[in-house]
Amino acid sequence: MNIWRLVFREIRHRRLNFFLGMLSVAIAVASVIAADVLLSGDRAATAEILNQKQETVEKAVAARQEAVNKAGAELQDIMRKTMRELGFNILILPEDQDLSELHLNGTLSKTMPEEYVAKLAATSIVTVNHLLPSVTKRIQWPEKDMEIILFGTRGEVPIMHSSEKKPLLDAVAPGTMVVGHQIHTRLGLKKGDRLTLLGREFTVATLHPERGSSDDVTVWIDLAQAQELLGLQNLIHAILALECECAGDRITQIRSEISRILPGTQIIERYSQALTRAEARGKAKVVAEKALEDEKAAGAITLKEEQEGRRAIEMRHEQFAAVLVPLAILAASLWVALLAFGNARQRTSEIGILRAIGLRAGQIQTAFLTRAACIGLFGAVCGALPGIAVGRMLSTSSIEGGQAAMQTGSFTVLVLVMVLAPLLSIVASWLPAMAVSRMDPALILQSE
Repeated sequence: MNIWRLVFREIRHRRLNFFLGMLSVAIAVASVIAADVLLSGDRAATAEILNQKQETVEKAVAARQEAVNKAGAELQDIMRKTMRELGFNILILPEDQDLSELHLNGTLSKTMPEEYVAKLAATSIVTVNHLLPSVTKRIQWPEKDMEIILFGTRGEVPIMHSSEKKPLLDAVAPGTMVVGHQIHTRLGLKKGDRLTLLGREFTVATLHPERGSSDDVTVWIDLAQAQELLGLQNLIHAILALECECAGDRITQIRSEISRILPGTQIIERYSQALTRAEARGKAKVVAEKALEDEKAAGAITLKEEQEGRRAIEMRHEQFAAVLVPLAILAASLWVALLAFGNARQRTSEIGILRAIGLRAGQIQTAFLTRAACIGLFGAVCGALPGIAVGRMLSTSSIEGGQAAMQTGSFTVLVLVMVLAPLLSIVASWLPAMAVSRMDPALILQSE
């Protein structure tokens, strides 16, 4: 008798037994596939959600970075303009110069070598620029019977390592003078007038407008001529400079750098409203940069929290699958085994007849196991699609936005299930099939 025909007739004759076995396998297969779809969906959703969060954080940080860069560029431009408007605000003086003399009388008496400015310019100093040597003396102008501040200056000395900069102050040409507002108003001077100062003749080159400071009673002439008139050849009272845009405690940085180059000097910073505004803008830049760092830190925390939250969801689903899947497989295996035992008991007489007409024990066992393999295979086929559907439903209900609903799990798992389900059914039916196939047909028929 053909084994397949025997199996087919057995399935048709005992349809309920076959259906119940197939149903148990289908439920187990559906559980395995649903768990795999759910876990695959979790991983896909986690990757997508974290990518979206990463993009959101990166966009926020990029926007903040762009704002900081823009603010930094604007600040640098404003600082450059402000510092130029500020003018020379650093005074480098001899260490023994009494500052009260400068503040009370607008004059200086202590000197230092003029070569100091060249020495300073030849270094790689970065905290100041626009170096200007000068002499400053409060004198009586005998020819006009008035007291003035005489200021001798020359062209700015460029710092060797830095790029060439536009001078803050035009040099006073030898033989000319620049006159403060109060002086030229009192004397009624005009540009081009010729005047005598300390026995030397000068031509008025520039008349300053009113400034509301000591500049209004100051006369500027060439440094070399001022040194000659005051008997200070090769000596200067001060070096004027413009501080750079330095972060933090600028004056401390400037003093530290210059004192290493010019020992025996003191550095004074002239404060002003312009400098106050510049400092405020500098602090605003620091605040903006701090906000950028906070934005990056907050983004990192957000990503970490999201990652931890997603990992917690995945772990819950993994724990659920770790319990459900083994139980479903075990229950299906036991149920198939019980159905096989029941089927064997019901078919005892039939098996005796088949053995009596010449069917071997191996053929009987093969028929039983083939039927079991069919139960496993058909059960796997019937359970695959419901398992995918249930997995999608669970993914959609448990993951925001239903991102995992598009996942169908691993194709490898699906193939393994299709292979392992018939094998497990065969294993579960092995003992009943072996027991019934080895029964003595004579005893079976005699008992009947």
